[in-house]
Amino acid sequence: MRRAGREPGNHSFLRERMVRDLEARGIRDRRVLEAMLEVPRHRFVRDHLHGQAYGDHALPIGGGQTVSQPYVVARMSELLAVGPEHSVLEVGTGTGYQTAVLARLARRVYSLERLPDLAREAIARMRQLGLENVKIQAFDGTVGWTEVAPFDRILVTAAAPRVPAPLLAQLGEGGRMVIPEGGVAAQRLTVYIRARNGIRRRQEESVAFVPLVGRHGWPEERD
Repeated sequence: MRRAGREPGNHSFLRERMVRDLEARGIRDRRVLEAMLEVPRHRFVRDHLHGQAYGDHALPIGGGQTVSQPYVVARMSELLAVGPEHSVLEVGTGTGYQTAVLARLARRVYSLERLPDLAREAIARMRQLGLENVKIQAFDGTVGWTEVAPFDRILVTAAAPRVPAPLLAQLGEGGRMVIPEGGVAAQRLTVYIRARNGIRRRQEESVAFVPLVGRHGWPEERD
């Protein structure tokens, strides 16, 4: 595996250590590991959190949202099995860290973020990093993006009580979706695959994501 490019400070060293830790925890997809090595996570967190950017934990990004821990980003990317020919829909851009990882793996990434401020900031980061195969819009991600569907892969980065029906409808034949399903406090990573004879579903490990808010997710306000 090639080393990360040299950067001011020790970010390259910390990113290399992060990737070694991901390998030790069982991440095997070499393309995912390469993408995690290339994407500077510290560029996707607040300035005062730069020192924590390569630890294996989620970090707050404002608006009650978080940037997922590196292991979860790597694991979801691995489960998604993205090829360089694939068109990917991401639901929940956040700061754009997962988006940038997907952009290293896919032909094209379409990402939806319901909070306009986060969407604008993520668009700026994509431009700064020269990621030209990404398009981001501020919109309710639970309804998907019909204008550019169907998708080869769909990744949902927030917790849904159930898979949103519009997203399943926009998954192309042979396509795969990864989504955290469950309650507000805890979920399971769930993989959906559209086969010729219908939809196959399997559950993977337990996770804890912020709620997926939208028409086909959780309501804006909950008891």
